[in-house]
Amino acid sequence: MLQTYLRYCLLWLAVSLFSLPGYTQPATINVHLDQEIAPFRPVWAWFGHDEPNYTYMKDGKKLLSELAAMSPVPVYMRVHNLLTTGDGTPALKWGSTNAYTEDAQGNPIYNWKIVDSIFDTYVKRGMKPLAQIGFMPEALSAHPQPYQHDWKPGEPYSKIFTGWAYPPKDYKKWGDLVYNWVRHCVSRYGQKEVESWYWEVWNEPNGYWKGTMQEFMKLYDYAADGVKRALPTARIGGLDIAGTSSPGAVQWLNAFIKHCISDTNYATGKIGAPLDMVLFHAKGSPRVANGRVRMNMSPQLRDISTGFRIVASYPQTKNLPVVVGESDPEGCAACGMATNPENAYRNGTLYSSYTAATFARKYELADQYAVNFLGAVSWSFEFENQPWFYGFRDLATNGVDKPVLNVFRMFSRMNGMRVRVDGNRMNTLKSVVDSSVRGAQTDIGGLAAKGKRSVTAMVWNYHDEDIRSPGEPVQVTISGLTTSAATLTQYRIDDEHSNSYEAWKKMGSPRQPTAAQISELEKSGQLQTIGKSEKIRSKDGTAVINISLPRQGVSLLQLDW
Repeated sequence: MLQTYLRYCLLWLAVSLFSLPGYTQPATINVHLDQEIAPFRPVWAWFGHDEPNYTYMKDGKKLLSELAAMSPVPVYMRVHNLLTTGDGTPALKWGSTNAYTEDAQGNPIYNWKIVDSIFDTYVKRGMKPLAQIGFMPEALSAHPQPYQHDWKPGEPYSKIFTGWAYPPKDYKKWGDLVYNWVRHCVSRYGQKEVESWYWEVWNEPNGYWKGTMQEFMKLYDYAADGVKRALPTARIGGLDIAGTSSPGAVQWLNAFIKHCISDTNYATGKIGAPLDMVLFHAKGSPRVANGRVRMNMSPQLRDISTGFRIVASYPQTKNLPVVVGESDPEGCAACGMATNPENAYRNGTLYSSYTAATFARKYELADQYAVNFLGAVSWSFEFENQPWFYGFRDLATNGVDKPVLNVFRMFSRMNGMRVRVDGNRMNTLKSVVDSSVRGAQTDIGGLAAKGKRSVTAMVWNYHDEDIRSPGEPVQVTISGLTTSAATLTQYRIDDEHSNSYEAWKKMGSPRQPTAAQISELEKSGQLQTIGKSEKIRSKDGTAVINISLPRQGVSLLQLDW
């Protein structure tokens, strides 16, 4: 009788607690090692930026070395302005290589010095170009003046579109420029190396192109023909459309694919154009609401969903590699917090938790549409000689790594087979695509992989609203283990770990940190663990790990045996 009464009391207490205002259901994450999905493809190992001349500068080289060192596969780099005319002096949203000029008689002059220094920097580190064929050299532009823009953050974005954005006045010269560039690369780096690269034509023709749709198809045909004439085994694609889920972008992407399949080629006169990969862009949309940043991953995931759906709808493209050519929380990397206060997410853990939560959904979307998802380019690099933590969308500031870079370090430790993960607080793919994470509860989710003698499980506590909260209990259950004991290491990104921004603020946000402070910031910018590695045991192939994870925090649980 007493036992029955005690059971009743405990049940009443539990029901009462769940009914209290603000009560949050405890979070659980379940990792099912016996339910394999696909190989864990490192789709994250792709990066890009507007300003190519940062590549071979001091902090650019340092960051590239870090990206190359952390990745288990070659990192692909995509940059704008590889054919833009100028002396190589960088500026925001600007770069140049002076690859093409003409003499007084209009004969081409090719100069590969600067573009070589960019590709040399990659190749020496085992990295690969996703070589963007653009923009239009001044001597080839049908409307060359004005040419170099002087845009600054806060000014109308349309100011950047000058002479480099126009069609060529001579398409044959344009095709020959591409042919000579690719042939030069084969001579300099070797055929085998260049065969491992990807080439793509232009960027966002629904914004960065001052010609018609048909003129863009002509531009593509002549560029692709130049690539294939120089190296028939080279891989080329397009079209890196912006706002992929918008009606105009859908029209562009469908028209481009149909052109490559069945239209008459402007350069060769034959049917169709080379297409070895399909690229499109995806961006989120943060805003300031009630005095704080509110993220929105729905537009970004809808862009990806639309792009995958269109690629999968054509028999000729459904198996082609797909790259999200720019995949980010919003659209302007060079717009800082001073002019765009919604970009305050970029320095702290909101950026890192958003990145973890969205990449997991990218994998899910690829599974849903059964596409050959090759990579997602994070349009984030570094801005040389700019103020510390100025709010640019970058991976490092003045050589010091930001928290978001440590998410990619976590990804780099994941390998083997991707396995199923579920949880009582992990939002469904549909709900996140439809409405991001706006409810009363945060999205506590996971992404996991199993190697031959290891398991890695990434767990995040994400919400669109930039609000801090103390650690929340999360129980991670890993089933299907083939060992009775393993070593557990927990890596963490939060306000106290792997976070140079919080360390900088604790210093008083110095505008000119001392050498000792920079050394401390560099250390705090590395991926850190919580405590020391520890031995854990499993029972009947199941291990239970209890952690405390604050809002906007990310943990990587690594088991080795």
